Amino acid sequence: MTIDIKSMGYIRVASTDLDAWQTFAGKVLGLAEGRGPNPAHQYWRIDQVSARIVVFPSDVDQLDCTGWELADHQALQSAREHLQKAGVEFEEGSADELDERRVQELIRFRDPWDNVFELFHGITYEARPVVTPYAATFVTGDQGMGHIVVPVLDDVEALRFYTEVLGFRLRDSMSMPGEFVGKEPGTKVWLRFLGVNPRHHSLAFLPMPNPSKCVHVMLEVDKLDHVGRALERVRKHGAPLSATLGRHMNDEMISFYVKSPGGFDVEFGTEGMTVDDARWVARESTAVSYWGHVFGGQ
Repeated sequence: MTIDIKSMGYIRVASTDLDAWQTFAGKVLGLAEGRGPNPAHQYWRIDQVSARIVVFPSDVDQLDCTGWELADHQALQSAREHLQKAGVEFEEGSADELDERRVQELIRFRDPWDNVFELFHGITYEARPVVTPYAATFVTGDQGMGHIVVPVLDDVEALRFYTEVLGFRLRDSMSMPGEFVGKEPGTKVWLRFLGVNPRHHSLAFLPMPNPSKCVHVMLEVDKLDHVGRALERVRKHGAPLSATLGRHMNDEMISFYVKSPGGFDVEFGTEGMTVDDARWVARESTAVSYWGHVFGGQ
């Protein structure tokens, strides 16, 4: 018995510069402004859910936490019992935190590398339709809001923790030279891509520390034209391009990467592969991409 995570629900971002996020989220990524209980926070919508990204003022720029959606109270209660048996300490969300996230229940814990995860159920959704500034439709539904790549220090333990403790399923792997992350020459480390629903992966990890506590977050739109238009807005607003347009091998996403004001990248893409767990076999991809994705943006 493992935790039955349904999808990636939200992220919360700590920021020293909310004006930069206002431009980046609204004008570069084309997210829709939402509303929320704290007037000092930014609430960003991409679908019916009241807020998928919340940015709040802080003295640091980094990912604060990732929220993962469970079906209901019973699923969350089972998760509590599972974490207790696994020796993972967690805390209950306070009334103010539930109000801020607009969920009915949540628990919070840290993985062994200080990445903060929240498990929740009962998030609110809006009667008012989402109208994005540039008419893009984001791919969410049972695939959740997208995917996230987090930094770890031990790729072997990370695979065990995320699969055995949290219930993610291995979808794809990619090896890289150990010296790339400061290991001994001749060794190799693993990037692993893990899923919980039809999206090819909702969580991945890179065995390298990262001060922003996140490698990248991915948002998917329904048409290639929306990716192209977003790429033009990156250029128009002078946002730092981290990787050129390309198509990944593992999930076949056509995307580019842009540096967020939080210090982590946002991957903006389309045409991501979906997976049928009953038929899927995990494999090792031999390159990051079929074409493109020149990191450094050149």
